[in-house]
Amino acid sequence: MSQPEAALLFAAGLGTRMRPLTDDRPKPLVKVAGRTLIDHALELLTPLGLPRVVANAHYRGDMLAAHLNGSGVAISHEAPQVLETGGGLKQALPLLGAGPVFTLNTDAVWRGPNPLHALCAAWNAERMDALLLCVPRAQVHGHKGKGDFLIGDDGRLSRGPGAVYSGVQIIKTEGLAQIEARVFSMWDLWRPMLAAGRMYGLAYQGDWCDVGHPDAIEIAEDMLAYV
Repeated sequence: MSQPEAALLFAAGLGTRMRPLTDDRPKPLVKVAGRTLIDHALELLTPLGLPRVVANAHYRGDMLAAHLNGSGVAISHEAPQVLETGGGLKQALPLLGAGPVFTLNTDAVWRGPNPLHALCAAWNAERMDALLLCVPRAQVHGHKGKGDFLIGDDGRLSRGPGAVYSGVQIIKTEGLAQIEARVFSMWDLWRPMLAAGRMYGLAYQGDWCDVGHPDAIEIAEDMLAYV
């Protein structure tokens, strides 16, 4: 299968930077412009009609599961601890199935083209093991980092203070079988891909807001309202 047929929504984090809003709810249920963050993410997925969509859950996972009940989204419960991004993806594999998958952070909102459509159009399974959607600094809101990657003329990624990784990617999952740890970062899967020159980046053409702390909610709402 060349195009992804499944997606994992990362929704298991403790939401410590979003306190006090996360004292009584998981971060994906915090609202921006009247809608929960996870519903903003699902809005991106709906037009693709993927047969399998999974959300991982840990902190107040019962609230997340109740919110998603009836949506067709399967839940990958992480216990007794959060498995981080790589471990969370590995645990969710039985629900996701074989082939490349989308992964999406759920603490961001977008203004512009559907980022998943953009990734699908650029994805080449013969050349790529991962395709990360990155945002040029001028189009980044609510995020103070210096950037994560440099995108070469051929689209290959290298580490450096350039574009910001948006938290959305298409990635092959076969390499997870070589990782014995249960709790690990996505970087454990990325490093061999990066070294082999098979990790690519795509620059997003719209605006992106990192909603990782309470002050970013107003920033995100201003971005969404801007015409």
